[in-house]
Amino acid sequence: MAKVGRPSNIIAPALAGRAAKLREAMQSLSDIRPHLTSRYLVKGWLDRGGASVVYGEPNSGKTFFALDLAFHIAARLPWHGVQVDGQGVINRKCRVIYIACEGGTGVDNRVEAMKLERPDIAAHAANGSFTLMKIGMDLHGQLDAEALGNAISELDEKPTLIVVDTLARTMGDGDENTSKDMGLFIRSIDYLRERMGAHVMLIHHSGKDASKGARGSSSLRGAVDTEISLTRSGDVVTAEVVKQRDGPCGGVFCYTLKTVELGEDQDGEPVTSAIISPVEQAKKTIRLSGKNEIAMQALYDALREYGEAKTGTAYPANRKAVQVDHWRASCGVHGLTNGVSDAAARMAFKRAKDKLMDLNVVREWGGYVWRVQDAD
Repeated sequence: MAKVGRPSNIIAPALAGRAAKLREAMQSLSDIRPHLTSRYLVKGWLDRGGASVVYGEPNSGKTFFALDLAFHIAARLPWHGVQVDGQGVINRKCRVIYIACEGGTGVDNRVEAMKLERPDIAAHAANGSFTLMKIGMDLHGQLDAEALGNAISELDEKPTLIVVDTLARTMGDGDENTSKDMGLFIRSIDYLRERMGAHVMLIHHSGKDASKGARGSSSLRGAVDTEISLTRSGDVVTAEVVKQRDGPCGGVFCYTLKTVELGEDQDGEPVTSAIISPVEQAKKTIRLSGKNEIAMQALYDALREYGEAKTGTAYPANRKAVQVDHWRASCGVHGLTNGVSDAAARMAFKRAKDKLMDLNVVREWGGYVWRVQDAD
């Protein structure tokens, strides 16, 4: 039976509701254009209206880092040489709300340390640009998220940044290790972002294996736009952007904690806090072990015996290179490829060479190989 079409004199009803919004979202290929201006809050680190998590082990200075970042955003001043949104714009306020869920006097003292040591920042961040909230919250459900949204709406200006310190203190009865509970928490964060148009930064802890990222359900990592890892080596803390949804990673900032004396207590003892103090980025030392260490030692020997200076822009001018075949033979002397079949020996050498190249400790070009040094 033939399908009956709509009579030509009947006009199709206009789309409404969700269907209308979905139709508006349809964009043809010819209409798509590149976005050349970024929506940064802190260039290369935080985007306006996004979500981020700052995580690290205990005593890695997470709150000090977040407060320093928040103060610079509220003051509309460059953050240690990095461009901040609204920088230099007259009569533009960048309100920051810092939610310190652990409360206590500690956070007051940390804020006071910033005011004493960086009065220039404090002066710009005054007049309502920086707001501190010392209160427990439960963002596992929608009740506190909506209440917070209502309270913020009463302010004269919406915030640019909301800091939640810490995620664990705002999970309520939720379990941060389950995707369901973390999903409910993320829904509250998204609600605040969408209603306020603010970037929401979560302060969190790393897991037992810090190299695997923040503690808890992996759904958190999928939900945030930016991840900032804090690692401590001695007195130096390194903050590094390890995930950036819409841009390259690689932002690195190193600092130590500088003690600031605030006054004396009732017994005449000094009361202190700290602020972060930038330091030069420490050079990373790559530790080799097992077959990779053997292959590297074999390369040292091959360079010492057969190394030669190579000309051309592809080769380093300040050190020697050696033929790959000489390196392979030296690996045999060191026991990396001895006592096995030719195929197995070739595979063992290739694996070691590829791994050392991945670690950026050796480079190869035109059948020659050399060690990477700081001058590269």
